[in-house]
Amino acid sequence: MTTRLESKVIVVTGGSSGIGKAVARRVASEGAAVVIGSRRVDVGNEVAASIRAAGGQAIFLSADGTVEADVAELIRRAVTEFGRLDGAFNNVGGVNTLGVVQNIDKAAWHADLDQNLTSVFYSLKYQIPAITASGRGGAIVNNASIAGAIGIRALAPYVAAKHGVVGLTRAAALECASQGLRVNALVTGEVDTPLFRSLLGAPPDGELAAEGMNPIGRISQPDEIAAFVAFLLSDESAFITGAALAIDGGCTAQ
Repeated sequence: MTTRLESKVIVVTGGSSGIGKAVARRVASEGAAVVIGSRRVDVGNEVAASIRAAGGQAIFLSADGTVEADVAELIRRAVTEFGRLDGAFNNVGGVNTLGVVQNIDKAAWHADLDQNLTSVFYSLKYQIPAITASGRGGAIVNNASIAGAIGIRALAPYVAAKHGVVGLTRAAALECASQGLRVNALVTGEVDTPLFRSLLGAPPDGELAAEGMNPIGRISQPDEIAAFVAFLLSDESAFITGAALAIDGGCTAQ
């Protein structure tokens, strides 16, 4: 591993499992101090403890990404604990309802928007001033998924929210560019996470059949996504902002 993130302070929302967990571990291994936010206190504390046991710096804070006060406190505590904020990976998300558009009720619609889009808005609202306060610039990565670039049957609220994440990312990137803060979105494909397994109805462990899912013909592992996020959070990606970047095995190229 490199030390390209050494001395940086990075917040990871939704960091207790899946891609968020992998990102927290990866950026810590590259030298960053990591602040993990999640609703799942038990596993969140375990992730932070595992990073510290490996010699990294990490703390866990209980935070619900759909609650503005929780997000504000998460960012405030990150700055209080480490003195500043340099970057963030916004990974809060999930699927709350399945079904065709005409069968989706208002509560289900808003649940997906809150979890997948409003959570990113709250995160950016408090992360942007915290990062720009240092005058050093920084980077934010939002997880939009392939649902931010294509349509998916029976997932209309989720797709709408993730398309919104891409639009929000681009708007924020333009607003922050002159301050040296870069904002990008990930278009992630099939990744072996608890959420993806639950959508497939697959067991929590074991091999997943991947034939036909994408041109590469396999499912990504969270660590592969984490490596790309670490690059986007580093100074090596200093000329990339406002982009929706596909890491999807060629899925959206079809």
